Amino acid sequence: MKFLLGVDEAGRGPLAGPVSVGVVMVPDGFDVAVEFFGVADSKKLSEKRREQLFEQLVARERAGDVSFCVEFGEHTAIDVEGIAPTVRHAVYAGVQKLAPNAEGVRVYLDGSLHAPKEYKQETIIGGDASVPLISLASIAAKVTRDRLMLKYHDDFPVYDFAKHKGYGTKFHYEMLAEHGPCPIHRLSFLHAT
Repeated sequence: MKFLLGVDEAGRGPLAGPVSVGVVMVPDGFDVAVEFFGVADSKKLSEKRREQLFEQLVARERAGDVSFCVEFGEHTAIDVEGIAPTVRHAVYAGVQKLAPNAEGVRVYLDGSLHAPKEYKQETIIGGDASVPLISLASIAAKVTRDRLMLKYHDDFPVYDFAKHKGYGTKFHYEMLAEHGPCPIHRLSFLHAT
C-alpha cells in the first residue's frame, strides 16, 4: 500500500441541509493517532476540540503531509434519490477525487459505507471511534457541515440552524409548524415524520 484513506459521514439524520462525507488520505505508515493527538470520533469531542483538529488537518494539508476533501450530498438529491444513494455518491466522489487510481490504495470506511468496488477496502462498524484515520474523516465531515449550517443560519435565522445544525429538536419542529419549511429542508424527511 502507498496510501490509506479514511471515510466517514456526518449529517445523515437532520431535517435540513446536506449530508457530508469526509475523506482523508495519508501515506502508508503515517501515524494519525500520534500526528493528531487526541483524535477521536467527532461526536465525542467538544466543538472547540473538533475545530482545533480540523485546523491542524488544514495546516498539514498545506504542508503536503496529508490530503482531504469533503463532499456534500445535497438536500435536493436526498429528496429525489434517498439518503443511502446520496451518501454513496458522495463517498465515491470523495474517494475518486483523492485517489483517482485505486492501485496502491486501501480505504477504511465507517459503519455501512463502501468505496467503489475497484478499491481495496474495509468497512468497520464503529470505525469512527476505533480507527484514528476514520475519526479524522468524521471531524472533517462534521466541522465542514457545521460551518455550512452556520451560513444557512444567516439566511434562515428563524430556524436557529446555528444551534441545532438542522437536527429535529423540539424548537426546530415548533418553527417548522409555525413557518413551514425553508429552501434547504429535506422535504422527504418532513413527510416521513
